Amino acid sequence: MDSRVERDHLVFDLETVPDGELYTPPAQAGPDRPFPPLYAQQLVAAGVMLLGPSYRFRRLWAVEGDSEPALLDGLNRLIDEHRPTLVTFNGRGFDLPVLVLRSLRHGLSLPWYFQEGRYRERRDETGHLDLCDALALHGATRRSVSLDSASRVIGLPGKLAMDGSQVEPLYRAGELETIRRYCLSDVAQTALLLLRYRLLQGQLDRGGYRSSVGDLLRALRQDGRLDQLLDRIDENRLLPPG
Repeated sequence: MDSRVERDHLVFDLETVPDGELYTPPAQAGPDRPFPPLYAQQLVAAGVMLLGPSYRFRRLWAVEGDSEPALLDGLNRLIDEHRPTLVTFNGRGFDLPVLVLRSLRHGLSLPWYFQEGRYRERRDETGHLDLCDALALHGATRRSVSLDSASRVIGLPGKLAMDGSQVEPLYRAGELETIRRYCLSDVAQTALLLLRYRLLQGQLDRGGYRSSVGDLLRALRQDGRLDQLLDRIDENRLLPPG
């Protein structure tokens, strides 16, 4: 496909817990607990937003699946069907390696990843735009930003009532819907950060940025699942004067 063709953008985020068959976590709990190795990150939720041409909102959803292989297969099939530009925050360091390693574990195929080099090239934003990597200037600075801090810079609330350290206890308690909403909140903020990054790049002008953000906020309000997030947005900062 010609790199100049306008592609869909697929913004996604994964939530994981330790795979007890491969890794025994230490007894301590909380944010200081050591992070399990990537191969032992069992997928329990995947949030996705599909944006069409000109960043037009199409859909926000949690990938369906009653098992990790089903979740992986659903997400991989979606990417393979659309061959979009992937958008993540720290996806190069976490989400994509988890997809590859956990698909390897379950004997699944990722043809999109291996057939198109743009998904593996760090600076090819037509394949995968990792906003964390881009804002750290692809390693030029040692101090990268988190999604929480980058979101707050542009007027978004960042993390709300929970963070990633709470996913495992919620999963053990059967609170999958809470995990999915947390995941979708991160997806929505990543999508809004994408639009701000396109403004920074000059790919959107001020008017186009305001229009795209306004359309996305309206779609999210109609959705109804992210009201807590929307109520805490500083629109004066998110939408600077045109």
